[in-house]
Amino acid sequence: MQTSSSTPAVSRQAAYLAGFKNYLGLMAALLAMCVMFAFLSENFLSAATFITLSNDIPPLVVMSVGMTFILIIGGIDLSVGSVMALAASMLSMAMVRWGWPLYAAAPLGVVVAALCGTLTGMVSVHWRIPSFIVSLGVLEIARGLAYQVTNSRTEYIGSAVDVISSPILFGMSPAFLSAIAIVIIAQLVLTRTVLGRYWIGIGTNEEAVRLSGVNPNPSKILAFALMGALAGIAALFQVSRLEAADPNGGVGMELQVIAAVVIGGTSLMGGRGSIVSTFIGVLIISVLEAGLAQVGVSEPMKRIITGAVIVVAVILDTYRRRGQRHAR
Repeated sequence: MQTSSSTPAVSRQAAYLAGFKNYLGLMAALLAMCVMFAFLSENFLSAATFITLSNDIPPLVVMSVGMTFILIIGGIDLSVGSVMALAASMLSMAMVRWGWPLYAAAPLGVVVAALCGTLTGMVSVHWRIPSFIVSLGVLEIARGLAYQVTNSRTEYIGSAVDVISSPILFGMSPAFLSAIAIVIIAQLVLTRTVLGRYWIGIGTNEEAVRLSGVNPNPSKILAFALMGALAGIAALFQVSRLEAADPNGGVGMELQVIAAVVIGGTSLMGGRGSIVSTFIGVLIISVLEAGLAQVGVSEPMKRIITGAVIVVAVILDTYRRRGQRHAR
């Protein structure tokens, strides 16, 4: 008979094993995709392709990290693309119209984005409104403010911001290296801190967390605030790459972000997720889009294929949850 003291250790071992299997599955899918596109396009397996990919994905990476936190607590944030556009607009206004340097304008964009995330979290938590609905409202507010700030036109900043996206090490930019650092820190927060355990507990059974004497509301609001702040960092990366702020930027970005997180194995029902898996999900989405572009697939067909991959990922997540329930 198994002792009660050994049960937590067995549970942790099972969780680690499941996580390892998920990593292997995702890496196998990514490798298979690379091999397939290498046969379909002679230019795919080249340094230029992977350098371009590494410098394109930082905004998607950092926003996917934040969305992983949100989905783990059982929420969702559809405003992230608009919040990113608003943060970019504030940054551009500070630099172009007010003459602020980059080191002062960048924190302004991050703070504004974090406030948007905090607003979503506070309204959702305080009035017990699904974050899906609240974030739709914030989506419209943030997009409207972005248009107001920029007078509905693109603000060109120029080379004052390109240092963040300029290659410095083996073709990789500071933006990419910063995104990798954020992934590592976020994974440690999720797996090695009390806050991470609270988030997982809230997504698994919020009422149980409350009955244990922990108020889940501050932790939930903090997750949304971090999502906003990461959208602000993504705006900095995007503005640096484009050397401009577009109020129409980020349209549909929330779908890419959610797709990457779901493909990475984070449960839409909350309680389970991994930042490393999310990063691999981002790579899968990015390699898929780059490979389809190189083989000449049209934009409508690219959207169809990407959508099909998302549906398959959700179906697999459903079967994975059923298997875990049966195993218990």
